[in-house]
Amino acid sequence: MKIAIASDHAGFALKSHLAAALAAAGHDVADLGTDGPDSVDYPQFAEPAAELVGRGEVDRGVLVCGSGNGVAIVANKVHGVRAVNAHDVEEAEMCRRHNDANVVTLSGARLTPDAADAIVAAFLATDFDGGRHARRVNQITAMETPA
Repeated sequence: MKIAIASDHAGFALKSHLAAALAAAGHDVADLGTDGPDSVDYPQFAEPAAELVGRGEVDRGVLVCGSGNGVAIVANKVHGVRAVNAHDVEEAEMCRRHNDANVVTLSGARLTPDAADAIVAAFLATDFDGGRHARRVNQITAMETPA
């Protein structure tokens, strides 16, 4: 699977861990930075990663900041992206099954590497249920399209 990954300084350590783990698992990882712990502005890194997802150039996105909230807000401004800040495996599974989320955001300050590994694994392994959920996702997509 092709995965875009990015973070700010607060998510750098966890992002680096996840990028290495995803590559080791055989995924094609596009790491869009940041490349160190120096303070940066998260929109500069979250937006390009989300755009890759929105344009269909990658299958999924993983974004990390201190809380996971800032990068989720940025990603959800990008056409074609449905980002969810997942705090546990169950949220990761449900956002895929019911919302067809294509970007997961994570808290670099609150999640251990093991917890993040489990969340990302569930996010990548879970399929969209479709059915009645597709109708709802289509309604969300319609909101993105100018009238």
